Amino acid sequence: MLEVSDFLGREAPAGKILVINNSGFGIYGCFPEPGTAEQIEMVEVNVRAVIQITGELMPVLKARGGAVITVASTAAFQPTPYLSTYGATKAFVLHWSLALNEELRGTGVRTLAVCPGPTATDFFKRAGLAEGSVPNMFGETSEKVVMRSLRALASGRSMVVSGWKNKLMTSFVSIVPKPLMSRLAGIALAHFRMKQVKR
Repeated sequence: MLEVSDFLGREAPAGKILVINNSGFGIYGCFPEPGTAEQIEMVEVNVRAVIQITGELMPVLKARGGAVITVASTAAFQPTPYLSTYGATKAFVLHWSLALNEELRGTGVRTLAVCPGPTATDFFKRAGLAEGSVPNMFGETSEKVVMRSLRALASGRSMVVSGWKNKLMTSFVSIVPKPLMSRLAGIALAHFRMKQVKR
């Protein structure tokens, strides 16, 4: 990160900086499947890396102005049984990004939390689910998510839920008591155990 900061501070052309925190992965299964080490690795990538990258680049961001886009998930709005650690990391990312945006008011730096639903990437394969196991009802292409994110950033928003079906779903789960939502999500997500790839 020191090399990146030096490059931005001394060699990169003048102008604002856009930092995109997009790395992350999930693991499907009953905690701690497939193992505690893998669960901790997920926290390292989904949470620690976001904090470290953003924190180390903050001085140059404040000096030059710009924005930080961090990819959360619709999973951030509810407990996610069988994806328990993943959902918790994304809840952290969402709330951290929103809080950071308030802290940065007046500094010339903004943050945007992006909350996509299922997206056409290798996420589900990496999570341990068979190809085609997740229905495409809430799905979008990565290109659509990117365009909606850039439009949200241009309009000065601090959060965007990508896609009208995902907006409807997150609005619903936000008003349902969390213990009940956890139960409902558990019933829905348990279905995918039949399509789980054996590790």
